[in-house]
Amino acid sequence: MKISAITLDNIPLIIKGQNISELICKHTKLEDNDIIVLASTIISKSEGLVIDPTKIIPSQEANRISKKTGMDPAFVQAVLDQSLEIILESPIFLVRHISGNICINAGIDQSNIESGLLLLPADPDKCALKIKQELFSLAEKRVSVIITDTNGRAFREGQTGFALGVAGMDTHHDWRGSTDLYGRVLEVANEAVVDELAAFGNCMMGEGDWGTPIVIIRGFNLYSDNDGVKSLYRAHEIDIIRTALLHYNKKH
Repeated sequence: MKISAITLDNIPLIIKGQNISELICKHTKLEDNDIIVLASTIISKSEGLVIDPTKIIPSQEANRISKKTGMDPAFVQAVLDQSLEIILESPIFLVRHISGNICINAGIDQSNIESGLLLLPADPDKCALKIKQELFSLAEKRVSVIITDTNGRAFREGQTGFALGVAGMDTHHDWRGSTDLYGRVLEVANEAVVDELAAFGNCMMGEGDWGTPIVIIRGFNLYSDNDGVKSLYRAHEIDIIRTALLHYNKKH
């Protein structure tokens, strides 16, 4: 197997209404089975998901959490507005975002924008599918699209890229039922390949001022007609970490 990956350089600062698909086609020639990895920030910017915190009126709940955490009440309200569920209030503000992803501060970002708060897309899968379809129309190539963000990880320091939205590929490579080198049947090897590719793409993008929010991965042919990231989310009834955190939050 031979894999290649490139960043698209000289990408302009994204503004509201910018067509990401046209931008990709302008900066590179796509091939069938390319995997397009996009930072969620450029999707949010193109959709105009920037809000002014000075115009937010905090609720009683936001003020309560603000006093507990020391966070700005307006920021807390912004997080609440973007959340389906509070998992943990302190020492980190961990919530289930309206997209279904569990993350700190609902993924609201204050970096790489001039001012205000940058929200995550409400439906990243829909965004990924739209770009996949547009790229097929513009370039006549079947490609996969991954929209990424960064998350911390339980039990480990540091953050890594992960898939927030997916179109045109399976989220997992299920090895269960196959055998290892010694003929033993694999029972638990269900590899989250889309997260591995998202993390690799994030490595190439960087987290600072590199200005390379688009990565093309070529040679790793994983195209399928499957769309959507939801299969990555563990069912609530078997998610022991979520259950433990909810129990901790109630006690504290």
